[in-house]
Amino acid sequence: MTTDNFMPPQALNTAVLFLVFNRLDTTQQVFEAIRQAKPSRLYIAADGARETKAGEAEKVRGVRDFILQNIDWECDVKTFFREQNYGCKIAIIEAIDWFFGNEEMGIILEDDCLPNQSFFWFCEELLEKYSENTSISAISGTNINGISNTEFDYFYSLMGGNWGWATWRSSWNNFHSDITSFLSYENLAIIESNLNNKRLFSAVKSIYKNNIGSMENDVWDFQWLFIRLLNNKLTVVPKRNLISNIGFIADSTHTSDTGSPLSNLKSYPIEWPMNCPTNVGVNSEYDQSNSKYFSPSIVDRIISKLKRFFHD
Repeated sequence: MTTDNFMPPQALNTAVLFLVFNRLDTTQQVFEAIRQAKPSRLYIAADGARETKAGEAEKVRGVRDFILQNIDWECDVKTFFREQNYGCKIAIIEAIDWFFGNEEMGIILEDDCLPNQSFFWFCEELLEKYSENTSISAISGTNINGISNTEFDYFYSLMGGNWGWATWRSSWNNFHSDITSFLSYENLAIIESNLNNKRLFSAVKSIYKNNIGSMENDVWDFQWLFIRLLNNKLTVVPKRNLISNIGFIADSTHTSDTGSPLSNLKSYPIEWPMNCPTNVGVNSEYDQSNSKYFSPSIVDRIISKLKRFFHD
């Protein structure tokens, strides 16, 4: 759900990578937001259909055809369309590698992450502003608390988020998916020191210990978070949420909990010019509050179940 009356300060010059697959309904909504922003360079990456899924080839083809047939503004278009299925992990990692093989910096959107218009210029301005700041590794469009109590239009988090985000080639070059190194005692000790938060560290540790199989087969974002935490890198987070995840459906690969409090978060435009923080530092309150989404307490789980019960 978006609330949008944003007026762009100038034409969008930052490249956008659009990651799609087989969901035409969500793709259409996110593409419409991209079409309104009119990026000067658009990269489209799509995994191939799974042979075991009847009718998926037609869905994949329909998504690709829809996008290519509806680019009605002047822009440089590049495509990375696979004929075979490589899965979420390899397909996305290699698509981002391809993107940053061509661009120094850029914006990344998946087919279920619906941005409001200010998201694009939020990313563009901050990619330029922090291009030389090695303490910051990414720009996130998602504030999963909705709105944060800060006088500025954004803050800095160790956790960040990947539902609509942006980064630099130099940051992405640090990415790797070597599972064996992630859970070493030495690395966990470094992350514990960097987080300086027992509950949050416990949540992060449980993520990796409980998702080794997924990390090996079908996810990339846990690894990306781990690398940022290990290197003590910050992510810029907007004061007001800029992205609504519209992909929480029962048959979704990673967001199948339709009663999740993170489903269809309301998004809000940022007013221009932005009110920027004067100092760079971790918003510990935000990171602490988000630990419940990674390792919920008994009370949190009961509340979540009650919400789903009354929602149904």
